[in-house]
Amino acid sequence: MGVAPVRPSRTELARAGTKPVRRLGRSNGWSHLAAYNSPAMLSRRALLSVAAASAALPVTAQARRIGRLVIIGGAEDRLHDKVILRRFLELSGGPSARIRLISAASGTPEWAWDTYGKAFADLGVADFAPIPIDDRDAANSAAVTDRILEADGLFISGGDQRRLMDLIWETEAFKALHIAFHLRGCCMGGTSAGAAVMSRHMLAQGEATRLPEKEVADLDIGLGFVARAIIDQHFSERGRLGRLLSAMAQWPTMLGVGIDENTALVIERGTAVEVVGQGAVTVVDGRAMRTNADLVDTRGRLEMLGLRVHLLPAGQRYSANPLVQRAQSMPAELREAIDLLVAPGPIRG
Repeated sequence: MGVAPVRPSRTELARAGTKPVRRLGRSNGWSHLAAYNSPAMLSRRALLSVAAASAALPVTAQARRIGRLVIIGGAEDRLHDKVILRRFLELSGGPSARIRLISAASGTPEWAWDTYGKAFADLGVADFAPIPIDDRDAANSAAVTDRILEADGLFISGGDQRRLMDLIWETEAFKALHIAFHLRGCCMGGTSAGAAVMSRHMLAQGEATRLPEKEVADLDIGLGFVARAIIDQHFSERGRLGRLLSAMAQWPTMLGVGIDENTALVIERGTAVEVVGQGAVTVVDGRAMRTNADLVDTRGRLEMLGLRVHLLPAGQRYSANPLVQRAQSMPAELREAIDLLVAPGPIRG
């Protein structure tokens, strides 16, 4: 009989200086997070690919492009006004942009190809193509990395975020996604599972309990474009506040971000965030909280004192510029949260 894995403590994870092997079988995710904290170097092939892709851009485009994130809480409108998809397309460069779709999180990727192909065609996009990633061999192929690096906008559809990360973790596709965002300024969009993977500390699964309970949420490693927040989606519609708070009790240094359906949090690196769509984005800051998480057993009820909650409704924009913040009389606590959200994670590859 095998020995049950022992979950390392937060201190052990923080001190991890080497890259352990990621277990592709599903685990509680702690070894994955430890691996993500280790230094990494970009492969020569990846750097050559991005150099070629960047050379194809006009010089002015190379100088101006800044990576943006369009993080959607799921169930975005794809049939009518398409407000969120329209904003994603605008940030990608407009109808002439090269839009690529990653649907590896889905069990039915062909459905996503058809649905988003029609939606973007309605918005005038002529250059749309899916990026099939059926297995890890595909994720390491030049065909996949070339399509990622040529994109002006990359959209990640819904499904199971664990499935996507199992396919791309520590592959050439994973490296290419970081190069596309950090070096080429590609706009990254993701809905539902595609939103969850934007975090470094990815909320992988967990019951939507009415009240927060210890370790009811499983965390794994995500893409890491948002370094200081845990993202949950379908937030108000599926009553996921308790689940998000449970995750924050495990990682109190992280913000908690809950995004409603048909709502997007748009993050412009180092600049601002805005909320697009019909709902709201809930931001919970527990960095100064006091909790009993270390005293109760698994599934025990959590006490969480001193939480700060910000509700950001659709149609609002929040600048990271101190002058604008002061002019808007933005509360100091919200200024801190915005600064954390717009700070990009490190490039990985």
